Amino acid sequence: MTEDEAKAILSARVSRETFTRLELYAGLLIKWQKTINLVSPATLPQLWARHMLDSAQVIDHAPQDAKTWLDLGSGGGFPGLVCAAIAAESHPGLKIDLVEADLRKAAFLRETARQMGLSVGVFSRRIEDLPPQSADVISARALAPLVTLCGYAHRHLSDTGVALFQKGARHAEELETARQGWQMDVTVIPSVTDAEAVLFRIEDLTDV
Repeated sequence: MTEDEAKAILSARVSRETFTRLELYAGLLIKWQKTINLVSPATLPQLWARHMLDSAQVIDHAPQDAKTWLDLGSGGGFPGLVCAAIAAESHPGLKIDLVEADLRKAAFLRETARQMGLSVGVFSRRIEDLPPQSADVISARALAPLVTLCGYAHRHLSDTGVALFQKGARHAEELETARQGWQMDVTVIPSVTDAEAVLFRIEDLTDV
């Protein structure tokens, strides 16, 4: 998928105001990338396809009535900040918090959210040190093995919460490993940007 194709898909699914916010975000990320490693440098030429559109698909699978969302290991803001930009119109009233222990990346997230006009929270601390959040939605992308993410989700999800975890080509192996320690209802959703990747939608997560 080309950058123009990814932009066209996004611009067709969101309002002009939201797309302008995403363009501002992309510009700020490219600027800050010069001093902070927000994304892999090799992926920067495919920013819209590899990161923006890939993140945008996540919000399609969040409950419409969700009130709180916790994005773990946000890094450069994927998928949390992209989802927050879209949610400002599609999920009014949804509060999104980003968790990023790296202080420089957390500063980027705060400043970018401010310039985008988004009301998001940023926790600049380790996930393990964060008090339980009882979130309706938890997301993570390129953060940790699924078995580790299940531990994070179990701590921070509400009883009826949904976890949305993006995984790559080894997703089946990761799911098999995670099931050895966790019981869960899993929906495996093919990625719209990568034929080998999926989105795990996890509910009813309990330890074995």
